[in-house]
Amino acid sequence: MSDPYNITQMSDGEKAVFYIIGQVLVADFGSAFIMDEPEIHVHRSILSRLWDELEAARPDCAFLLITHDLEFAAARAGRKYVVRSYAPTTGWMIEDVPEAEGFSEELVTLILGSRKPVLFVEGEQGSLDIAFYRACYPDWTVIPRGGCESVIHSVATMRRNAAFTRITCAGLVDADGRDTDDRAYLAGIGVSVLPVAEIENLLLLPTVSQIILAKNDFSGAELESKLAEVKAAVFADAMVPENVNEVVLGYCRRRIDQMLKRIDFSADKSVVDLSTSYVTQTGALDVAAIAAGIEKIITDAIAGDDLPALLAIYDRKKPLLALAARMRAGSVNEFTAWVTRAIQSKEDDRLRMAIEAVLPTPSAA
Repeated sequence: MSDPYNITQMSDGEKAVFYIIGQVLVADFGSAFIMDEPEIHVHRSILSRLWDELEAARPDCAFLLITHDLEFAAARAGRKYVVRSYAPTTGWMIEDVPEAEGFSEELVTLILGSRKPVLFVEGEQGSLDIAFYRACYPDWTVIPRGGCESVIHSVATMRRNAAFTRITCAGLVDADGRDTDDRAYLAGIGVSVLPVAEIENLLLLPTVSQIILAKNDFSGAELESKLAEVKAAVFADAMVPENVNEVVLGYCRRRIDQMLKRIDFSADKSVVDLSTSYVTQTGALDVAAIAAGIEKIITDAIAGDDLPALLAIYDRKKPLLALAARMRAGSVNEFTAWVTRAIQSKEDDRLRMAIEAVLPTPSAA
């Protein structure tokens, strides 16, 4: 047990917890307890547990909690509402948070609370992807959904869900070697595709690399020399057989996975029909031809000195990010931290504008 200390030495969080506990315990029987922003000064790790205990201690009371913490809100039992808007003349517009199949309660609350169209993207909170997208799509509420399948599913789910009729959405996924048919299919359901295999590859596009070098005090012949050096390093990586094999295998795996997820057996009426359908549909995928095709794209890009064409298909994330980091002294982590700051800069927006210029324009619906 730690030594006792005076209440004046308590942290703001400790004071807040004791204040909340005291107010709940002394409330009259059958009270309605209203708490605005219970998360202030209280660490998220104890917030839900604290309110679990308080509500259990006063089952006679009703609790109305007003919070900006969506994770905390989703963890509470009971009805939930979101404030859609407020105007001094008309007052508050409040909506019930409905159950929406395919989305968590936390995500539904975030979507309903948005005043902008929603853009579902790949990546996680805190990733480089999200820093790019939030800087380059300021008129959208950017929501990371992990992998591409989750992005596609989220767009489809939201567009068919009646609970979200007043909110529009779109999606954005990495190129991942998608062919023309796949891109057309995604465009039809509201999902745009990056011009590069993975978002980190944007940093190696010549128009973007040029800005990165300029922002790091390269100019004139020195800048052009450094730009050529970075380009040559990417091509050199793509001429190593082991590296190409890694990319080709990954591409083939994704194509097989995509094909399997789209197989439709709904018309089959017997086991024989199902077996025949399976053989027919899976047999249509020529893995050897797919591998040869991707190898040719890589070879042609190198032969044609076409770096954007190579970056559209070549997805060696960590090695390519390490090559990009050579444009600035320091480690990969230092480089990504610098990129995150640079793309969000209000004083010098050259990097953001260069990246915006190559990103697709999503269409909300």
